[in-house]
Amino acid sequence: MTKIKLIETLSSKLGISKREAEKFLNTFVDVVTDQLKQDNKVAVTGFGTFTISNRKEREGVNPQTKERITIPAMKLPKFTAGKTLKDRLRAANTPTPSE
Repeated sequence: MTKIKLIETLSSKLGISKREAEKFLNTFVDVVTDQLKQDNKVAVTGFGTFTISNRKEREGVNPQTKERITIPAMKLPKFTAGKTLKDRLRAANTPTPSE
């Protein structure tokens, strides 16, 4: 699903304009991003948790030159699905018994 399609879906489900839905989505993304920049986690009960994962500095190889390089340490965003989300996805993918 693209961002535009998500905005259209939010708009129709909430009964609001596309402009309002886009403003909501952009604000949500901005708030989550700002919190992650401050090393805070964002937990949406039933949906999941956004956190920062710290990747250590490591050695790699440039595939073109075969030269060894050092890949710097970095912070990466991470999402862990919540129990309710996992349960809903499992239920949607569980085959029904045939009679």
